[in-house]
Amino acid sequence: GKEVVIANAIIAILTIGGQQLFSFFTFNCPCHAGQNLIYGLAFLGVPALILLIVGYALNNQTWRLVMGKRPHFERVTSSNRLLKCKLVCFVLCSITGRALVAPVTWLAVTLINGSYYICAVSEYVPVYYYGAAPNVTASERSRILAAFPCSHLVPPELTRARDEVILLLRYQSQVAGWLLIAVVVITVFLSYCLASCFSPLSFLHFRYWSSYVHNEQELFDEATEQHSRLYAMQNVRKFFGFVPGSENVKEIRIPSLKEWQAISGLAFLKRVDEEHYDYSLLHDWALKERASGKYLRIDEDP
Repeated sequence: GKEVVIANAIIAILTIGGQQLFSFFTFNCPCHAGQNLIYGLAFLGVPALILLIVGYALNNQTWRLVMGKRPHFERVTSSNRLLKCKLVCFVLCSITGRALVAPVTWLAVTLINGSYYICAVSEYVPVYYYGAAPNVTASERSRILAAFPCSHLVPPELTRARDEVILLLRYQSQVAGWLLIAVVVITVFLSYCLASCFSPLSFLHFRYWSSYVHNEQELFDEATEQHSRLYAMQNVRKFFGFVPGSENVKEIRIPSLKEWQAISGLAFLKRVDEEHYDYSLLHDWALKERASGKYLRIDEDP
């Protein structure tokens, strides 16, 4: 839908901006044999991996998929197990597709920029210098090539060779970046085509279904907010003797030290019976204790 496209576009734009700032402020090739490859690959892969994990973590479908699945699968019959597995695979593919937006954008932008790739593989380029330093050892040649990303470390007689190597590596990096973009675009397009072909709904029916799911979720969220507020209001009223926002409060309840201690501290989800839970310490107190104790009459509103 449009919301997904807009969200993906925003993520891609933020990733591009972040990559440019990240490269400007933090990337500085060591230009040393044996270190360039590790440094360049780290800047290529580690941020992409972090963005992938963040993409999974920020998707609500991820937590829907992993939370409460054990008791759910215990109730699934063998006839429906295959259908459930297909649904899980479909949702997992959808989550992965959303999570890949940022890391793929990062990899594509960094490859098109070329700096990380040049730093990583400069010492492995099979280039001969045509008479420039012809009698160097393999280790010395690797050291010279590793210094190519840093122009100030290259001897004057190797400037032309250095320019040729940088151009070659930048060409390879940019081609790899555009190929990655092309593969991703084609894969996404074919995936949507296949999903549409196997969909049991017509085009207009699918639009109606999408609209229904969106509206249902909005209404459910609003009802959840109101329901939880009303439920919490009853427990707060029992503890304090009034509800915030009430007019003409005649009396308030003075909680005891024991009661303050009962609702303070760390709260964990606690099962009351087979169907119900305690959501907080105040909730637990309100279910177990009677609201007795000291009440103070209020003659005037503050």
